[in-house]
Amino acid sequence: MTSPRAAHPAQPWERRLYLPAYRYAEAARLAQTTPQTISRWLRGAATPGRRMRPVLPARAPGLLSYLQLIEVAFVADFRRLGVPLDNLRRAHAYLRKAFAVEFPFAQLEVKTDGASVLVEYIEHEGGQALRRLVAADRGGQLAWPELIQARFEQLDYEGHRAVRWYPRGRSVPIVVDPRIAFGAPLVERAGVATWVLRERYEAGESLSDLEAEFGVTREQLAAALAFEGLALQAA
Repeated sequence: MTSPRAAHPAQPWERRLYLPAYRYAEAARLAQTTPQTISRWLRGAATPGRRMRPVLPARAPGLLSYLQLIEVAFVADFRRLGVPLDNLRRAHAYLRKAFAVEFPFAQLEVKTDGASVLVEYIEHEGGQALRRLVAADRGGQLAWPELIQARFEQLDYEGHRAVRWYPRGRSVPIVVDPRIAFGAPLVERAGVATWVLRERYEAGESLSDLEAEFGVTREQLAAALAFEGLALQAA
């Protein structure tokens, strides 16, 4: 099996992918789940007569790195699509070992058919590059490529790492990039954090003033405020 290998950060900005930066509440907002659910995925949970094991390895208490955030987002999607937690645990463990990566859901092309975690990779045989698709939760068994991959299509990859995320899809001009503004959600190209626009708007600044000061369009303002949970009102 030809597979990507875990890469140590080669550039200063790459360290930001691994630095704890997101509280559970912010991660939950971005991944559209709850802080309590994220805590269970990372730390497990105990109920009378039952112990839920973690799905993903935890790092800094109460904080996630950017790569952990991407993994949480994938787990949230997998769960919405009905993939069992046990399948996700097995898939994560298998991919870490088979592909030698620390954050496989953020470093590999992970997809799902609604039951299993699937990974596509390139294998070279007889001078040919062949695309393979395996079911990670079934020990690498080959699978059919009939996939739901909306979350994967939100990500830009560099060197087998997801370095840019459009958390509401590419049609919405909101991007999370750990290399800019410490990974805060930004208006694409304008580079202004959505929370800044929300605070200034709530403080009473006009839409025209915000457009002029930050170089954003009315459509970008509407998207940023909607992302922050506010409806844009007429000027």
